[in-house]
Amino acid sequence: MNDQGTINHLSKRVSSHLQVVYPDHDCEALAERIIDLFWPDKSTMIKRRKIAAKQLWDQSDIALITYGGTIRSDDEPPLQTLHRFLKQHIGQSIGIVHILPFFPYSSDDGFGVIDYLEVDENLGDWTDIEAIAADYRLMADLVINHGSSKSAWFRQFLNDEAPGKDYYYTADPSADLGQVVRPRSHPLLTLFQTASGDRHVWSTFSTDQVDFDFSNPEVLIEFLKIISAYIDHGVRIFRLDAIAFLWKKIGTPSINLDETHEVIRLLRTLMDHHAETLIIITETNIPNHENLTYFGNQNEAHVIYNFSLPPLLTHALLTGNALYLKRLTRSNPPALTNCTYLNFTASHDGIGLRPTEGALPQGEVDQMLAAIQSFGGRVSMRRVPDGTEKPYEMNISFFEAMQGTLEGPDEYQVDRFMAAMAIMLALEGIPAIYIHSLLATPNGYEEVNLSGSNRSINRRQLDYDAVSAKLADPLTVEAQVFRRLLSLVEIRKNQKAFHPNAVQFTLALPEGLFGFWRQSQDRKQSIFAVTNVTKNEKTLSLADINLIAGDTWRDLISGHVVIDIEGELSLSPYQTVWFCNGVPLPA
Repeated sequence: MNDQGTINHLSKRVSSHLQVVYPDHDCEALAERIIDLFWPDKSTMIKRRKIAAKQLWDQSDIALITYGGTIRSDDEPPLQTLHRFLKQHIGQSIGIVHILPFFPYSSDDGFGVIDYLEVDENLGDWTDIEAIAADYRLMADLVINHGSSKSAWFRQFLNDEAPGKDYYYTADPSADLGQVVRPRSHPLLTLFQTASGDRHVWSTFSTDQVDFDFSNPEVLIEFLKIISAYIDHGVRIFRLDAIAFLWKKIGTPSINLDETHEVIRLLRTLMDHHAETLIIITETNIPNHENLTYFGNQNEAHVIYNFSLPPLLTHALLTGNALYLKRLTRSNPPALTNCTYLNFTASHDGIGLRPTEGALPQGEVDQMLAAIQSFGGRVSMRRVPDGTEKPYEMNISFFEAMQGTLEGPDEYQVDRFMAAMAIMLALEGIPAIYIHSLLATPNGYEEVNLSGSNRSINRRQLDYDAVSAKLADPLTVEAQVFRRLLSLVEIRKNQKAFHPNAVQFTLALPEGLFGFWRQSQDRKQSIFAVTNVTKNEKTLSLADINLIAGDTWRDLISGHVVIDIEGELSLSPYQTVWFCNGVPLPA
C-alpha cells in the first residue's frame, strides 16, 4: 500500500467508527477533520506504518501512581519535587509514572478539570511534566466524561454562547431516569440558571463535575485536540477516566452503552496508527464481567484495570480464605495479543465494592466492611435505582487495611501487606503501586476532616525531607516496606515468566494457601508463586504444585533451594515463595 493508500485506508476506518455514533452526520468529512487534526504532518503516520510493530510492554514495566503534589518541598514546585524523589529514591526500579490530574481544577482533587490544556500553576508547568516524561513512561488522565462547572466552556453554556452552550448533557427531570446506574448518592441532575432559562445538567459524580454531551461530535473533536496536545508534551499512556458513563441515553442505564465502546474503538484506531507507542487504559469500576468487555475484540482498551483484585485480595488476607480470589484468577480469561490487565491493590480512590457484586456473598462483604471500619477506614455510598443507598467503596490506606484480620489488629501488618503486594506483582498483567502504599502511609484523618471527603484518607501530602529521613532509617516501618517492596520489584523485572502476557494457571491448593503457575512465552521459564494468606504457619506439599523433575528449583525471594520436589515446606504467616526453575545456584 502506498502512502496515500495508507491515509485513505485509515480515513475509511475512522469514518466507519463515526457512522456508528453519528449516523446523521457527514462522517467522511468528520473523519478528514480528525485525521488532519491528529496528523498535521502525514509523514508521521507513514513512519508508523513502516516501523515494525513494537512490543507494548514486558515484565520490567511497573507503574507508580501519584498525585503531582503528593511529595512537597518549600523551595520548589511540587512536580520538580516529585521528579527529584523519583530520581533519588526510585531510579529505574519503576519505569511508568502515572501522575493523576495535574490541571487547574475546582473539585475532587483534580478530577473537576477547569482547563485541560494547562498545568496547575500550584504544581509547576509543562516543562516539569516534559522533564518527567523524558525519564519515565508517562501516564496521564483523560478526564473525558465530565469537566468543571467553573470552566470557560461551562461559562459559555451558562451564557448560551458557542461553542460551550452545546457541550453538556441536559435532561428533563420528568424523563425516565430510573434505570440510570449511579456511582454516587447525590441527585443525577443539577439545576443551573442559564441565559436561555433553567437547565438540568447531568452530573454523574458531583454537582461541580458536569457531564459532556458526546452526541455532539464537536465535543469529540475537542478531546482529540486535548489528546494530541498531551502526546506533544510526552504522555504515552492514557487513562480514560470514568469512561463507562460517557454516552447517555434516556430510558437506559447510561453505562457501558454501545456508543461508548465505539468511541474507545475510534481512539484505539487513532493511537495504534500514531508514530509514538501509545496505550489506552480504561478506568471502569464495575462488575468484572462488564469490565472485561472493554478489551473488545482486541480493538478497544490495550489495558483494563483489574478492579476485582483489590477487594477480593483484601478479603482473602482479612479472612485467611482465598476461595473467592481463586475464583477470580480462574475466571479471568488470558488477555489476548496487545491486551493485558493493570493490577493494583490501592489507588487514589478507595477499594471498590461494585466488583464484588456476584463475586463475594453479601455476608462476606459485610464482615470485611466491619473490619475495615475497625481499622479506621470509611465507607462511601452510592444510590441504586430503587432510591436506597449501598456501599460503593472502602476508603482507607491500604497499609492500614492490612493491620489485622476479622479478629482485630495483630503483629503481622507488614508481612500481610507484603503478601498482598507479592501476589499483585506476580499476577498476569502490569503491576501498579500507589505511592502511599510504597511509603506505608497511615490514614489521613486530618485530610478527611478538612475536605469532608472520605477519599482524602488516602490522599495525604508529604514533606520530601521527612519522607527521605524515614527511608534513610532502616528501623522505620516506612523504610522496611519500601526496601522489601522494591526488592520484589527488582526480582520481578528479570523474570520472563512474569511478562504481562505469560501463561497463568491457578493452583488447587489447600485452604489458607493461594498460588498460581506462570510460564514464559518461550516456555523456558516457570515460576510457581504461592502465598500463605493466614496468620498461622502452613505446610505446603510440593507435590501439590508439581515441580518438574530434573530442573533446579529455587525460591527467588528467600534463595531457598528445593532438594526434594516431593517434600514439604513450612510457610510462615503471610510468607510468599516464587519457585523458579533453571536459576543458577549461589556460589
